[in-house]
Amino acid sequence: MLHLGKGNVISLKDVVLIADLETTTQAKETEEFLKIAEAEGFIIDYSEGNPRSFIVTDETVYYSMISSNTLAKRVNVKDNLNCD
Repeated sequence: MLHLGKGNVISLKDVVLIADLETTTQAKETEEFLKIAEAEGFIIDYSEGNPRSFIVTDETVYYSMISSNTLAKRVNVKDNLNCD
């Protein structure tokens, strides 16, 4: 499981992409992707109005108040724990 903030978690196996919202939305394609996802109801905002990252799964895009670096570290810790 990946903790996205304020008690919200998603299954780690569903994660396709973890991205920094500020740097990736400088690309027109990413900005367009997020606008379409929002218009079609695919975004769930767990950021309490302060998104720092977004997480893409097969069916949903999640906004999180946690930085993409911190989320990536959490994924790496989980991977390392499962290596045994």
